[in-house]
Amino acid sequence: MKVCIACNHRFDRPDWQCTKCDYYPPKIAGHLAFAPDLAHASEGFEAHFFERLAELEAGNFWFRSRNRLIIWALQHYFPHTKSCLEIGCGTGFVLSDIEQNFPELQLSASEVFTQGLAFAAQRVSTAQLFQMDARKIPFEDEFGLIGAFDVLEHIQADTEVLAQMYQAIHSEGGIVLTVPQHPWLWSQADDYAHHVRRYRAIELKQKVIAAGFRVVRTTSFVSLLLPLLLASRLSQKRHKSNYDPTSELKIQGWLNDMLENILSWERRLIQSGVSFAAGGSLLLIAKK
Repeated sequence: MKVCIACNHRFDRPDWQCTKCDYYPPKIAGHLAFAPDLAHASEGFEAHFFERLAELEAGNFWFRSRNRLIIWALQHYFPHTKSCLEIGCGTGFVLSDIEQNFPELQLSASEVFTQGLAFAAQRVSTAQLFQMDARKIPFEDEFGLIGAFDVLEHIQADTEVLAQMYQAIHSEGGIVLTVPQHPWLWSQADDYAHHVRRYRAIELKQKVIAAGFRVVRTTSFVSLLLPLLLASRLSQKRHKSNYDPTSELKIQGWLNDMLENILSWERRLIQSGVSFAAGGSLLLIAKK
C-alpha cells in the first residue's frame, strides 16, 4: 500500500499519483523523490564521500565480510520473503549482493542523497530505486523485509525510523539491522561520518521492541578484531587536522586478506549459534 507524502492518504495503484489529492512526487536525476528538499544536503552524511566509498568498498575486508554476514542473515531468517526494501542503500554495494543472491526477490532501495542512487544504479539492474527520508517511509504493509545497514547511527530520530519500518512491513515480515557498537569506541572516524551515536546492544534492542518488533537474534561482529579496532580508535582520540577518513579502508595485500579470513571464521561461529557480547558492530534481526 502506498502512502501519499502530501496528504497521508493510503492508496493502491501502479503509479504514484495520489487518488485523493492527485499529488505525484517529482523526479530528481531520474528517480522518484519523496524528500526532494534533502536530496542534495543533509546533516547525516558527506554526500561527496560516495565516490570514495564506491572505489574502496569492493576491495576492503570489512565491507566484504559484512556483506557475507548480511546475506547469511537474510537467507537464514527470511528464506521465503518475496519483497525487500533497503533503507540508505548508499552506493548499492550491499544491494548488489542481495540482488545477486536473491534473483526472485522484488527489491527496492532508497537513499536520501541522489548522489548515492547514481552509483547504486550502476551496480543493480532490477531494484527499484528512489530518494526518501527514512523518517517518512511512503508505504504501509508493503514489504516482507526491510534492511538498514549502518544507517540508523546517522539519524537523530532513530525511533521514528523504526516506527516507520514497522508500518511499512506486512504482518509476517521483519528487519535486519547493522550498526556501529560501543560508545567507548567513539573516535574522529565517527565525527567525520556524522554519526549521532554508537549503540549499546541493550539500547538498540529496547528501541526495536518499543517500535513493536520481536527481537529474534542479536550478536556483535568484528569481535575477533576488537583489540585491533580499539587500538586504532585510541590513536584517533586526539583530533588531527590532516585526518584521512579513508585511511582505515586502504588496507591492501596480505593484511587485508588475513583480516578477512579472521572475520570468515567469526561468521562461521555466528552461523553455528555463537552470539558475541562485544565487537565493533552489532547485528540485530527482528520480526513483526
